[in-house]
Amino acid sequence: MTTLTEADALDGLRDALGLLKDREQVAERLLVSSAKHSFDPDEELDWDAPFEEGKWFWPPELVSLYDTPMWKRMSEEQRILLSRHEAAALASLGIWFEIILMQLLVRHIYDKAATSAHVRYALTEIEDECRHSKMFARLISRGGTPWYPVSRAHQNLGRLFKTISTTPGSFTATLLGEEVLDWMQRLTFPDERVQTLTRGVTRIHVVEEARHVRYAREELRRQMVTAPKWSQEFTRVTSGEFARVFSVAFVNPEVYTNVGLDKREAMAQVKASGHRREVMQTGAKRLTDFLDDIGVLRGVGRRLWKSSGLLA
Repeated sequence: MTTLTEADALDGLRDALGLLKDREQVAERLLVSSAKHSFDPDEELDWDAPFEEGKWFWPPELVSLYDTPMWKRMSEEQRILLSRHEAAALASLGIWFEIILMQLLVRHIYDKAATSAHVRYALTEIEDECRHSKMFARLISRGGTPWYPVSRAHQNLGRLFKTISTTPGSFTATLLGEEVLDWMQRLTFPDERVQTLTRGVTRIHVVEEARHVRYAREELRRQMVTAPKWSQEFTRVTSGEFARVFSVAFVNPEVYTNVGLDKREAMAQVKASGHRREVMQTGAKRLTDFLDDIGVLRGVGRRLWKSSGLLA
């Protein structure tokens, strides 16, 4: 991990990664990119095309039970059915997270100049997230699976987080929700074993989320340099706790019941799976390396991240 003294950090808005970029210039570039590379999923995707026989709804290696004893006992049809339900559960999780993100973005720009590029891009991102949430909801309906809400406890924790989160905490949580799923979706959209509709949904999401990640990373760097020390420390702790919530919510136990599996046995095997642990840590590594460099993964927060299973 690169270290940085307080004096260095406050000299010209510099952090361990170098000089911070001008906030308005970043936003202007993202607005140009948004104008060129935004999609209407209702028009872009063929929602009426039949699903292809024998194709997956999520890459098998990313399905939670992959390579477990239970997986080895399952038929190919049951494995594909599980991928269908897990794709729906992840889409449901994505909607929950994006609704939280939209509220955090509105809070972020509440007292900022509406004419600034920074605010205009935040509003553009909110537009993107509205389309993504509708796209995910339509994918769930098209797949003929149930809607998989997060648990009541996680719903309430999300409500609490939205209330108490600081600005750097909000952007850390934003990156956590975006980057792990983004890593998985980058493996999904070029995978010809996967249903065409799933690949189309993930392609749109990857292209548009790349801008969201850039915006959040640049703003989080700025916040971790300029925020009061209490806010930085609060961010470390709350982001670690959110990582723990997110890692648990990533697998909805009801998918196992709905494909005819024993829920408790399935959850135990997922928890014990070395493959699954490697998938989650690999998916989070680009993010955790970044957070480590800018000083988020320290102290109690780092221990919470480790206990989430996302940090080796």
